[in-house]
Amino acid sequence: MRKEFTYFATALMFFTRIPIPFTLEYSDEIMNKSQKYFPMVGWIVGGFSALLFWLAQHVFSIEISIVLSMIGSVLLTGAFHEDGFTDSCDAFGGGYGKEKIMTIMKDSRIGAYGVIGIILLLLLKFLTLSTISNQSIEMVLIAIVAAHTSSRFMAGTMIYTHQYVTDIDKSKSKPLANKRLSYTSLFFSLCITLLPFILFQQWIFLWALPISYLGKLYLGWYFKKHLGGYTGDCLGAVQQVCEVLFYLAIILIWNYTS
Repeated sequence: MRKEFTYFATALMFFTRIPIPFTLEYSDEIMNKSQKYFPMVGWIVGGFSALLFWLAQHVFSIEISIVLSMIGSVLLTGAFHEDGFTDSCDAFGGGYGKEKIMTIMKDSRIGAYGVIGIILLLLLKFLTLSTISNQSIEMVLIAIVAAHTSSRFMAGTMIYTHQYVTDIDKSKSKPLANKRLSYTSLFFSLCITLLPFILFQQWIFLWALPISYLGKLYLGWYFKKHLGGYTGDCLGAVQQVCEVLFYLAIILIWNYTS
């Protein structure tokens, strides 16, 4: 049990800004085994964002509440995944060939592709959540939790389906779980992912999972074509894209089932 808590706390420490009030043992093995708790981190981030939205909508408009919720998730994670998405936009938008792409990806400066990409992504998140709010406040709360949880699971599956690309500059590489675990651990991670659907009894949202997963499949193919695999920034891009695709999928499902 102590080891499992260490794995969970490691995932929480690396993917959020939540302080851990004690010293954690660290190793590559611990980092790798923490991957099964990625969806649990999504539960925490999504739950915090949903709570912010629920509190804010009692005082402010829905639009302002959504923006405050988005700000909350960025602050809680330190824009960890957004940073990966931006770096990926710059690298694949301005780089030609694996070496050039990897060099740009590790540059701390942000370029035009990254700026344009993150602006459009955040705008799309805002608009999709605003559209979902037309159904009910409850739907927004469930969508936020489910999207954050499932998108982190989908990013984690890259470790099972694609090869990790060694960083050309080890001094700039981020800690990353890059070794696949047993399928028992993957199943455990999937069970955590499905909890929002079970607890909130919104089974129709399950249809959003395969639609969202298409984003992971496409990005996985794209990364393999240009890099031969994935990097930590690529995982951040997968999480962000799958999250917004989940929101879009919910809207599509409602449009064609109502």
